[in-house]
Amino acid sequence: MNQKVVLTIMLVALLAVGGCGKGSNAKLAVSGENAKAIVTPIINTEGNEIGEARFTESGDGVTISIQAEGLPPGVKGIHIHETGVCTPPDFTSAGSHFNPTHKEHGFDNPKGFHLGDLPNIEVDANGKVAAEVTTVELTMKPGATNSIIDSDGSALVIHEKADDYKTDPSGNSGVRIACAAVNK
Repeated sequence: MNQKVVLTIMLVALLAVGGCGKGSNAKLAVSGENAKAIVTPIINTEGNEIGEARFTESGDGVTISIQAEGLPPGVKGIHIHETGVCTPPDFTSAGSHFNPTHKEHGFDNPKGFHLGDLPNIEVDANGKVAAEVTTVELTMKPGATNSIIDSDGSALVIHEKADDYKTDPSGNSGVRIACAAVNK
């Protein structure tokens, strides 16, 4: 057989196996499992919905996408808290930081960090934020010690100030100004 015929046969075989119609560019989860996503509203201290948080898990960890408006401008600390309840105005119902390893707070704390510690986000001058953070410390698999999906859920909390990444228990990040409950 000549080279042209062999290439033509290979091309036909690839098209037959791989497909060339609609949907042939669909993406599959790398792990082979269906990607799980939880989308939950973010509420402010008045109980009004101001945005949403999307939690997805992949081989890179849990990615949290945050879209919100109506927040005070500036850098804000965000954390995963231990209970999936967001009762305004102070959101103390969300409990403490998610900390199943019983560490102190902060990425820069030699005794830390909480598994619920996350990088700061920045709210623009118009009070809007569109941010994405990924953490390898958490999972969404029920039953795992580091899972944010358990019998009482968890919560994403936005604080009034930046987290200093070292002061226990919350990085001097101030009061809780927004919350998103994460439940099954």
